[in-house]
Amino acid sequence: MGGRHRLLAEGPDAEEAVRETEALLHAIDRCLTRFDAASELSALNADPRPVVPASPMLRRAVAAALAAGEATCGLVDVTLLPALEAASYATSRADVAPASLRVALTVAPPRRPARPDPRARWRTIGVDDAAGTIRRPPGLRLDLGGVGKGLAADLAADHLASAGMTRFAVDCGGDVHVGGPDVAAHPWDVDVQHPLTHQVALSFALGGGAVATSGLDARVWRRDDGSYAHHLLDPSTATPAWTGLIGATALAPTTTRAETLAKAALLEGAEGARRRLARHGGLVVHDDGRVEPVGVLDRAPLAIPVSALAAFRRVA
Repeated sequence: MGGRHRLLAEGPDAEEAVRETEALLHAIDRCLTRFDAASELSALNADPRPVVPASPMLRRAVAAALAAGEATCGLVDVTLLPALEAASYATSRADVAPASLRVALTVAPPRRPARPDPRARWRTIGVDDAAGTIRRPPGLRLDLGGVGKGLAADLAADHLASAGMTRFAVDCGGDVHVGGPDVAAHPWDVDVQHPLTHQVALSFALGGGAVATSGLDARVWRRDDGSYAHHLLDPSTATPAWTGLIGATALAPTTTRAETLAKAALLEGAEGARRRLARHGGLVVHDDGRVEPVGVLDRAPLAIPVSALAAFRRVA
């Protein structure tokens, strides 16, 4: 789905469990990626019928996307694929070096929180597991990138747990799920990268559950007209959102939930992000470089050097 994955596991037959889990991730990618015309998602998007037969995997992913829409009142919107393509994100940018986020911020529009699309087209989508179908208006095309990554990490974690792994970590494009009976006693160290300096913004130990980060730095590009775009869109305008935040990290019980929280937090801007991340904890990075832990992470030690932030402020 335009990203990379990493699997770490300890336990009996760990190498075999990792090989099986990697095969599962590739199968999920072949189903859910929009970057392959042969994927099931691409077939759904191209199908002229209002009701289309769909595999359990595709139905589960679309249902997860609709749940994210409900949880965020439409701020996380699965129907923005045409807008992403219009912003020059029609093909994967995984192997394309991003533009300078520092420069993009200096010419970005005035900051404001993103808002849901009042048309709420995502509400016209339905999943019928009994019939094995997905319903949507013909021509309404879906992008499952973020939700798909979160779901993939959760399913990979479930597979490693069922294989008897005593401690494991799954990373699907920055969506991380850790687990196993030994993980509470031996948690994984998590480093959150600062979007501007690419140094460690915050370090903490994760003894179970999930963490996801949504940021502008990995997917920012310069368009032909000289303006800058990125992949996180304001549903109300169908254009890249410039909210005053350039990164948001969320903790949650599952990566699907953490992915939704992180994306919504970044789109809402600082005030909304604080409210959204308060329950499970998280972190936001402002576009002046400030790092602000939220909830349980506000006691974690900050690791970003003060000199790096001061240098950015001089540039800005």
